[in-house]
Amino acid sequence: MCLAVPARVTDLLPDAMARVDVGGIGKTVSVALVEDLAVGDYVILHVGHALARLDPEEAEKTLALIQEMADLGAEEAAAGEPGAS
Repeated sequence: MCLAVPARVTDLLPDAMARVDVGGIGKTVSVALVEDLAVGDYVILHVGHALARLDPEEAEKTLALIQEMADLGAEEAAAGEPGAS
C-alpha cells in the first residue's frame, strides 16, 4: 500500500527542491514535478517527491483526519485494546 500525505511548502530551495512541513516535521523534498510553487502552497507528498499542488482546504481536512486517526490509535494503545499497535 502506498500513502501520499499533504505537506505545506515552507521554503523553496535550489535545484527543484523545497522544505516542507508534514505535521510539524520538516523535510526536504523534490518539487520537480510541480510548477510555479510558492511558500505556503500545499502539495501531495509521496516518498520524498511532491506530486501535485493541493487545495488548502482539502489539505487541512486530510491533515485533521490523519491526526484524528493517530489520536485514536494512541488512546487504544494506552488502554491496551486489541488491534492497537
